[in-house]
Amino acid sequence: MVPLIIEAALNGGTPKSRQPHTPKTPVEIATDSLAALAAGAGVVHTHIQGYTATGDAAAQEYWAGWAPVLDQQPDAILYATVAGGKSAEDRFGHYRDLARRGMRMGALDPGSVNLATHGDDGLPGTTSFVYQTSYKDIAWLTDVLAAEKLGPSIAVYEPGFLRATLAYHRAGRLPKGAFVKFYFGGAYNMLDGQKSDITFGLPPTQKALEAYLEMMEGCDLPWAVTILGGCVAETGLAKLAIERGGHVRVGLEDYAGPRTPTNAELVAEIVEMAKAAGRPIATSAQTAEILGLPA
Repeated sequence: MVPLIIEAALNGGTPKSRQPHTPKTPVEIATDSLAALAAGAGVVHTHIQGYTATGDAAAQEYWAGWAPVLDQQPDAILYATVAGGKSAEDRFGHYRDLARRGMRMGALDPGSVNLATHGDDGLPGTTSFVYQTSYKDIAWLTDVLAAEKLGPSIAVYEPGFLRATLAYHRAGRLPKGAFVKFYFGGAYNMLDGQKSDITFGLPPTQKALEAYLEMMEGCDLPWAVTILGGCVAETGLAKLAIERGGHVRVGLEDYAGPRTPTNAELVAEIVEMAKAAGRPIATSAQTAEILGLPA
C-alpha cells in the first residue's frame, strides 16, 4: 500500500489551560515539531500566537520556531495557517516569504463556514462568526500557491469546500502537491472545548466518510481524515482511512477529550494502527513524493 502520511497539527487555538502540552513559544514549537517527526509525522502544521501578525512579521514569527527544525531535518515539511485581516494579502501574504525560506505547503480553505462557541442553552454562544474564503480570494490564493510552488493543504469543513476543490482540479487550475483533508465535527466544540452540538460539517462516521469518497470518485488527489473537537483514533475514523488508502491528521489543534496527550503520543497511536494494518509510514521525503510537491 501507499505509505501512510501522518500530519501533526501542533497547536492552533488550543490553549494550555485545556491541553497543557500544547506548544506556543518558538522553542516549544521547534521541540514539539522534532518530536512529532521522530514519532512518524511526515507533515507538521503550526500556528503562531494570535492572528494579528501579517506579512513579513508573521513570517518572522513562524521562522523562529521552524529554523531549528529545518537545521536538523532539512526534508521536514512545515506549513503555516492564515493570518487576520480583511484583504487576501493580509491573510495569505506571509506565504511568499515563508516559501522563499523553505515552506513547501500552504493552507487553502476553499469555502465558508459558521463557527461559534457553545452557549449555556445549547445554542451558539457569545462568540460567533463566519470563517470565510470567497471565490475571489480562492482564485487569488491559488495563483499565489502556484507562483510560489506551494502545495495546497486543503481543509474540507463542508461538502461545498470539496466541490470547489474538485472544480479547480478538473479545470486544471489546482496547484501541484494538493492534499485534501476531510474535517469532521466532533463531540466537542472546536473553539472552547466543551461538549456541544454547535459544530460544523459531517459527523465522524463511516457513512460520512463514504459520502466524501463518493464525491472523490475518479479523482486521484491524496486525502486524509481528522476530527476537530474529538479524537480521530478513538472514533475508528483513522482505522477506516488507513484501510481505505487515505491518510490521517492528528494533533492538539484538533484533539479534544478527557486525556492530555502530547503531539508525539497522538502521532505514535496512528503509527501503531498502521503497523497493525501492515501499512508503512511515509517519511517527509516520501510524503513530498506522494503528494507531488514542487521542488
